[in-house]
Amino acid sequence: MKIERSKNAGRNIVFGTFLKLYEILLPFIMRTVIMYELGVKYLGLNSLFTSILQVLNLAELGVGNAMVFSMYRPIAEDNASKIRAYLCLYKKYYRIIGGVILVIGLSITPLVPKLIRDDVPKGMNVYILYLLNLLATVLTYWLFSYRKSLLQAHQRTDVISKVTIVTNTIMYASQILVLVLFQNYYYFVIAILATQVMNNVATAIISKKMYPDYDPYGDLEKEEIDNLNQRIKDLFTSKFGGTIVSSADTIVISGFLGLKILAIYQNYFYIMNAVTGFMGIIYTSILAGVGNSMIVKSVEKNRKEFYTFTFLFSWLCAICVSCFLVLYQPFMKLWMGKKMLLNGKMIVLFCIYFWTYELVKMMSVYKDAGGIWHQDRFRPLIAGIVNLVINVSVVKFIGLYGIVLSTIISIIFINIPWIVKNIFEYIFKTSPKKYFLSLLNYTLGITLIAVINYFATNFIRGEGIIIIGIKGIITVLISSIFFAIIYFKSESFKPAKKLLLKLLHLNKLIK
Repeated sequence: MKIERSKNAGRNIVFGTFLKLYEILLPFIMRTVIMYELGVKYLGLNSLFTSILQVLNLAELGVGNAMVFSMYRPIAEDNASKIRAYLCLYKKYYRIIGGVILVIGLSITPLVPKLIRDDVPKGMNVYILYLLNLLATVLTYWLFSYRKSLLQAHQRTDVISKVTIVTNTIMYASQILVLVLFQNYYYFVIAILATQVMNNVATAIISKKMYPDYDPYGDLEKEEIDNLNQRIKDLFTSKFGGTIVSSADTIVISGFLGLKILAIYQNYFYIMNAVTGFMGIIYTSILAGVGNSMIVKSVEKNRKEFYTFTFLFSWLCAICVSCFLVLYQPFMKLWMGKKMLLNGKMIVLFCIYFWTYELVKMMSVYKDAGGIWHQDRFRPLIAGIVNLVINVSVVKFIGLYGIVLSTIISIIFINIPWIVKNIFEYIFKTSPKKYFLSLLNYTLGITLIAVINYFATNFIRGEGIIIIGIKGIITVLISSIFFAIIYFKSESFKPAKKLLLKLLHLNKLIK
């Protein structure tokens, strides 16, 4: 089956962007309602449960990506029987995964209160709250979750986006209603559980209608099962390390600094995570296309596209980092007030964190599409362990600085050099030296652009949403103009421009 990569990627980006805007605005409203209706500790409690369950979320620890990757070739070859056999196996795996999560989740229940340094909100039973969240996670796997992998492999994540918008609308409306009328956090969590069930069932029904020939039945050959299991093992090791990085910070802050500090940190992290979510739309939308490209295009063409993708990605990051430096504090002050602010040094650390973190995420698209999980399996695990060790070692002495610094150190000195080496050695079959130099070049350029933006907007006085909007527009314009000026003569500028126009379907209009 020939997949229209540019068309599907463009469609997925459009619907994914709309969904992400939706997922930013509604949770933003929810955090605000929780803060003013229930209090700051509830925000911290919600973040803690999310991080604990993220560790148990095994679909993101290898199985999901391995499933999608395994279907690229059968889909490209129109091998329906093979696709059905893979779906049958995936269905069995997801049932097992749900059971494993349930057993492990129940076994660690007695430890949950020990992960909270200060007192929990009055009248709240952390055991009940945790078990409700656990059940929502388990049902994710038991209710037709394998059907989503079929949509992802066909590069139709826009369908998943549409379903999510509808079901989340119901969830957020219910949550806001119960918080305003009853101020009951239990009802808030139950709404999450009910919505998860609706989302999975609706996605399964639509997937069945779109691909009626793909019912889960049939058997794979032993060699194919062994290859899939090996990919899952490699991805599990790899993704588990990444989960340590993303979850350890929250758990350590809760255990050592308390729920209030965690809530303040998570407010900042929420904004950064919203932006990384937009970047993630791009990664998810092009992953299947890159995977298909790995099969039908030459190594040299894929390598050139990787450089082009890095250029466009760096351009976006220049805008994002500059906006963080200029707008973070004014926005947080407007949203949560002066008492909920971190200092300027933390803002700089968040900017560095964002750039380095997104570098690894961008490279992971090619790592996942190229299927080099076995070669890359220990990198995130080692980085995660280093991050956790530094976290626990320094949090008592330098507080939140140590939390963010430990993550940055593990990314810069372990994650980035390791993943670049693997991509160039096993996929592109060439030296990564030139690419490392290009990353250094982009880092210096982004730093310069961010500093220029900071001083260029510093003369604008006043507060409020209008001032923030003016600063934002100026920052985006300055970032784009200076990035184009600095890198106009680079090798990647013209192909990046061509690819961007193709993704946006503007090439015909310009011609």
